[in-house]
Amino acid sequence: MTRNQVNGLDLDALEAMVEEIRADSANATVSFRVTTRWTGQTRSESVIEGYEIAGQKVERRFKIVADEPTELLGGNSAPNPQELLMTALNACMMVGYVANAALHGIELTSVEIDTHGSLDLRGFLGLDDDVPPGYRQIDYTVRIAGPGTPEQFEAIHQAVMKTSPNFFNLNQPIRMNGRLEIA
Repeated sequence: MTRNQVNGLDLDALEAMVEEIRADSANATVSFRVTTRWTGQTRSESVIEGYEIAGQKVERRFKIVADEPTELLGGNSAPNPQELLMTALNACMMVGYVANAALHGIELTSVEIDTHGSLDLRGFLGLDDDVPPGYRQIDYTVRIAGPGTPEQFEAIHQAVMKTSPNFFNLNQPIRMNGRLEIA
């Protein structure tokens, strides 16, 4: 049986997933969890042990390491948290560009997302209360190629900005519910 694939995505499986979610909205819930432990200096290791989809736990295991550059007092052994944040944003949007192009029947030849943001360390270091510790804006450029029209690519771009979870997460305030436990 030949599968209906574009850009490596199984469109029949996508359609089946959409129908399952339409039939029961409980199938739409996906929950993720990451546990991060300090491993010395500015280095940390995050472990992913699985996720839940439609109430079912799916086992998977990954480790992601983060560190700061030497100039920011780290060991320069891994990407820093800001680079990982942009990586997560780009990877999430990439899924959107590839999937939306596939739904339009466009076989992409390349997609690249270049993201940039600048921080003022006075905010992070608590030196100036008027300086935020994070980004005021993040700029990105998408370079996409394939047999689509400019109008199709613009529609895909708009769809990604409308539906990408990480674009959404970074493009608006999110309530963070922190809890401290002293060991």
